[in-house]
Amino acid sequence: MSIAGTIKSNPTLKKIVHRMLLPKGGARPRLWVRIFVNRFFHTHKKGSSVGWRTRMDILPFNKFELGEYSTIEDFCTINNGVGNVIIGNHSLVGMGNVIIGPVTIGNNVILAQNVVASGLNHEYKDPETPIHLQPVTTSLITIADDCWIAANVVITAGVTIGKHCVVAAGSVVTKDIPAYSIAAGNPAKVIKRYDAGKKEWVRSE
Repeated sequence: MSIAGTIKSNPTLKKIVHRMLLPKGGARPRLWVRIFVNRFFHTHKKGSSVGWRTRMDILPFNKFELGEYSTIEDFCTINNGVGNVIIGNHSLVGMGNVIIGPVTIGNNVILAQNVVASGLNHEYKDPETPIHLQPVTTSLITIADDCWIAANVVITAGVTIGKHCVVAAGSVVTKDIPAYSIAAGNPAKVIKRYDAGKKEWVRSE
């Protein structure tokens, strides 16, 4: 069994390691993890950059990858504590974004300002137990290549946004959006699709 597997299978050991990596009640890794550990576990490819004022809540036990010539602008929060965060090549994560894994972002994607994409949910089923003491669930968010996600969009856990989609500003995406679509609203609905035969965007019925 691998070291990671051994830790995950032993609750006491897992708790000790978790406390070494994170302060109690916190999501931001300890300074020694950020300086001395993460650089050996995570990938920043050629030409990529992360703004100095971005909060990188990145831990070594899940993946973080930033593709070639991709940028994460200032005031973002990137968190891989409960799932991998993978960002492709030539993609932009705009100012003030919050990305909580598991999230996969493709190539040539634009995320405008204040976009929230969280693959995490809190359980709430037991009304006798405070929500923060109940389990969390995760479900992968996938944003395919060539998408434009406009400002103030919220993308909920488990959603897939297909290739070359546009999501209008302020939308809340709760269901999958097929490739070559424009979606808008709360909840977001497809309002246009690309018609390859006509070679134009047409309104959905």
